[in-house]
Amino acid sequence: MPRLLISGAAGQLGGDLLDTATARGIPAVGFSHAALDITDRTAVARALDEQGPDAVINCAAWTNVDGAESHADRAFAVNLKGARLLAEECAQRDVLLMHLSTDYVFDGESPRPIPENAAPAPLSIYGASKLAGEEAVRAVSDNHVIVRTSGLYGRDGPNFLLKVLHRAARGEQLRVVTDQVTAPTWTGHLAPALLRLIEMHATGTFHLTNSGRTSWYEFAVSGLRTAGLASAVQPILSAELPASARRPQHAVLDNCAWLHAGEPALPTWSVALDDYIGELRRRGRLPASLVTA
Repeated sequence: MPRLLISGAAGQLGGDLLDTATARGIPAVGFSHAALDITDRTAVARALDEQGPDAVINCAAWTNVDGAESHADRAFAVNLKGARLLAEECAQRDVLLMHLSTDYVFDGESPRPIPENAAPAPLSIYGASKLAGEEAVRAVSDNHVIVRTSGLYGRDGPNFLLKVLHRAARGEQLRVVTDQVTAPTWTGHLAPALLRLIEMHATGTFHLTNSGRTSWYEFAVSGLRTAGLASAVQPILSAELPASARRPQHAVLDNCAWLHAGEPALPTWSVALDDYIGELRRRGRLPASLVTA
């Protein structure tokens, strides 16, 4: 297995990647945003030269979907400029770049699962910035793998599920949309799959998510039930939610390239949810006030 450099390693996915690699004896070094600003060419070049990785996994990103609508320059700085800069520096050193992207590059108008070759049509600044980053990586280097995923959650967040659990623990009203369908993906399942892609020397574009589909409303209700939390959730429509950015309504990715490579489908979203809640419970990270005996 090649030596890895992981940017954005303080985040949910980056942290799980670093932990998984370490547990498997894979040489890997992780950099938080504070330690490595991917928009700083000098810092990126120094990190690559000092660490000498065979592959870079870029988990650094601007992920504030609504915030991107009013801060497009910041979103594009990280999601486009940072991605392109990483790709350029990796290409100069013949280093594989794995770049993480999102289902939000699609409009989600069709209820069918979205294959890798579907035409992107982002609805938001965030989605447009991630698509621009993808295109920059493809233009700069042939030695890349782009992985689109969806609804990421893991570790101590921040993520949708933990927000729901903690709001329930505080007794706050929960209102969640029923008309946005996706495949929530646990970083604890995604991280090993990403390492497998590198082990396979994969290149190109892959969709990689937990299997199945669910609405955010059903996901929230299932999460509360699994955690043993007693809280009602009010179903609402997207139009009732005060959000700056539009979201795709059907953002379920078809993981066909992964399956065609002979790899097994990732566990279903419900299994992933059970595994994550179990991990939170073992670590004592569930809201204690509402956990049943």
